[in-house]
Formats: sequence, structure tokens, C-alpha cells
Amino acid sequence: MNNSKGGIYRRFIKRPMDFMLSLIAIIVLSPILLVVAILVRTKLGSPVLFKQKRPGLNEEIFLMYKFRTMTDEKDENGNLLPDSVRLTKFGRLLRSTSLDELPELFNILKGDMSIIGPRPLLVQYLPLYNNHQKRRHEVRPGLSGLAQVSGRNAISWEDKFNLDVEYVDNVSFIEDWKIIFLTIKKVFVREGINSETAATIEPFKGTEKERMEI
Repeated sequence: MNNSKGGIYRRFIKRPMDFMLSLIAIIVLSPILLVVAILVRTKLGSPVLFKQKRPGLNEEIFLMYKFRTMTDEKDENGNLLPDSVRLTKFGRLLRSTSLDELPELFNILKGDMSIIGPRPLLVQYLPLYNNHQKRRHEVRPGLSGLAQVSGRNAISWEDKFNLDVEYVDNVSFIEDWKIIFLTIKKVFVREGINSETAATIEPFKGTEKERMEI
């Protein structure tokens, strides 16, 4: 459960802080956003942005923005080729540097997301969550989160969800800034901050054993 200070932060401070930080980041990083957009358009074509529906706070669906990292290559039947084939060298660079995530700053500005929170996953995962895992939607999804700075692709789905719920239960100003600084560190050393796709992580297929709620 959140303590009283954590509850005050979550209700009255976290969202205004997200708004201000995302606005400042968009202004400061606008030259980088422009350059990346031009490079994506040149190397991968149009559209520049990858848009996908994701579940947010209370499982409400929103449209998440990222820079495009894959081509639209298709097989002879008109079906898209596997992610691993369509993910270009340039796309891998965008992911390894987390530059593909920058358009999510506009999601944060709009209120769809937070700077820190559980990462927004695919809509088709919603029916697969048990009651414990569903609790990750009690807060806004984040640009980065506790699971992302705790091993990400090196840990299991169950461990990721446990970390998400641990964050939900312990939201605080100090915890958010700790995760922000750890995220910056991991971005600079290129440790496990790339996007969720089959090219980087196995799809979630559900948890066999239902976890009892405490």
C-alpha cells in the first residue's frame, strides 16, 4: 500500500511534474527529434511515426507514438515479413539508443503516459493477465519503469509484472527520480531499453498459475 506521502505525490505532484518534464524535454530535444524524423523518412520512408494502440491507466486504450524502426517488406502473399527481417541496422541503432521512444514525450504531455511507470504493452495481452498482473494498470504507463532498470530482457515476464506491481505499491518522488537516473545511465551504456517486439523478446502467452491476491 502507498504511504500518505506517496499518496499525496501520486495524486497531486506526479502528473504536473510529468507535464513540465515532458514539455521541457520536447523543447530541449526538438533538434534531435527533427533530425531523427528526417533520417527515418530518408532511410525507412513514410510514415515517420509508428502508431499503435496500447492499454493505459485503468486499461483505457490510447494511441502510442514511436519513431518507425522497421520497413514494410512483405512476402509474395502480401504478408509482412517477421520483425527480425524488417528491423534494419538503422532501426536497431534507434532502439539501442532509445531514440525511437522520444515521440512518447507527446503521450506524456497529453496525459496518456507518465515519465515513470509500467511500460505500455500490447492490447492483446489484456485477457492473459491474472488479477495480480492487472494491477500494473492502476497507474499511467511509463516511458521507463522499475522493470526496465532491473534487467528487462534478462528477466522473465512474471518477474517484470512483479516489479510493475511493486512500483504501483511504492510510487514516490524519490523512487521516480531514482528510476529516471538509472534509465539515463542504461541509455548511455545501451543496456536493455529497446522496444517490446518479437525481435527483442518473446511474446507474453499468459501465466499458467493464477496468483492469489493479498
